[in-house]
Amino acid sequence: MTQSILVVDDEPMARNLLRLMLVRANFNVFEAVDGLDALEKLAGRRPDLLILDVMMPGLDGLAVCREVRSNVDLLGLPIIMLSAKTDYASIQQGFAAGASQYLTKPISADELTSHVRAMLEKVPA
Repeated sequence: MTQSILVVDDEPMARNLLRLMLVRANFNVFEAVDGLDALEKLAGRRPDLLILDVMMPGLDGLAVCREVRSNVDLLGLPIIMLSAKTDYASIQQGFAAGASQYLTKPISADELTSHVRAMLEKVPA
């Protein structure tokens, strides 16, 4: 069975690029345009992994991550934060919010898919 990934980014080009990389690696991808959209989508469908941008209008990625981590139905959901914020404090904020992994943009298809596969291998069946 193909694993599903929810990609959350307010930039359409970034979402499209991530979707193309992940589809090429045989993942099912669905998208959310911002934090609120992500929470709505998560209420209806649980992906196998969440890729979450940090800087978004309204509800940012850190707030979404904290909300997901407080939801008992989403316990164990791997969350990869993917951000242009590369400084140490931002990375620490991502992990403090509950990210499983923090990656920085730009990212290659090989790097992204290797991290996604590694995260999914750690998830108990």
